[in-house]
Amino acid sequence: MIMRIFQVVTKPGKEEAFSRFFHETAIPLMRGTKGIVQVLPGAPRPDSPREFSFVMVWDSLESLKAFVGEDYDSPHVDPAEAELVESRSIRHYELVGG
Repeated sequence: MIMRIFQVVTKPGKEEAFSRFFHETAIPLMRGTKGIVQVLPGAPRPDSPREFSFVMVWDSLESLKAFVGEDYDSPHVDPAEAELVESRSIRHYELVGG
């Protein structure tokens, strides 16, 4: 399984608008995506008020590629969030069973 960590820093002043997008669009979309085993959304904390994240567990690299394409190492952006986001990062790991 693949663990995908996607992090976003909003533009200053865009936190509330991005929060609406995050809760109303992004979280439901990811929870309904074929191949995703688990979605762990992360909202800002007082020490990082502009940072949002997703930890997603995918059943396979093939499922991830079916969703985002062959260029899975690049953060893909929904047009609705493009004007709200200052930076994005994405990392992938092999999930270690516990």
